[in-house]
Amino acid sequence: MAQQLLMPKATAVWLVDNTALSFDQIAQFCKLHPLEVKAIADGESAQGIKGLDPIATGQLSREEIARAEANPNHKLKLSEPKVRVPESKRKGPRYTPVSKRQDRPNAILWLVRNHPELKDAQISRLVGTTKSTIEQIRERTHWNSANLTPMDPVTLGLCSQIDLDLEVERASKGRPLPTAAELGATLESARETEKLPYESHEREEEKEIDADAVFAKLKSLKSTRDEDEEDDNRF
Repeated sequence: MAQQLLMPKATAVWLVDNTALSFDQIAQFCKLHPLEVKAIADGESAQGIKGLDPIATGQLSREEIARAEANPNHKLKLSEPKVRVPESKRKGPRYTPVSKRQDRPNAILWLVRNHPELKDAQISRLVGTTKSTIEQIRERTHWNSANLTPMDPVTLGLCSQIDLDLEVERASKGRPLPTAAELGATLESARETEKLPYESHEREEEKEIDADAVFAKLKSLKSTRDEDEEDDNRF
């Protein structure tokens, strides 16, 4: 991958303000038109853009700038980066090591059973298989269906838990919420939930208590006690 200049216009602003380089040299280095560099120097362009020092960012050396200032025909060259950034891999089917390819059907069966919301394309990305193989396992027409055992692809090392969670989250977006029938349970009505055992028990106790009967019993106990006291006084 060819090395590219960071923030070309901001770098051009700095070079115009801090060096004696020609417009053509700055334009060639920053991939700009010489007239655009001239407009920057005249204050007609790049207003409000803060200059970026290419020396501080490691993209130019002072020696390179000095050589270009001494020779108008010298073309500025980017300095070699101190840190190499690896190129991003091109997106495509996930590569599965030969030693683990025999485990893919078991992983597909696990995904089909435990995450039916996943699409074939998502399963293919996770374990590196083909849509035809996924269809065969779904329809149990795979040549080895009788011997397949569901196995977690993360445990098998075919994908990471992060990748699996991400695909499940993508597949779950926009799905309708499960109905009560699908959950296997129904909500009770408010009337049923209000019939609590302790409330009904307390109401039965309230019905059984008769205030008149209680007072009558207390009066009989008091009269019996008075009679006993009179008998004791006689003796």
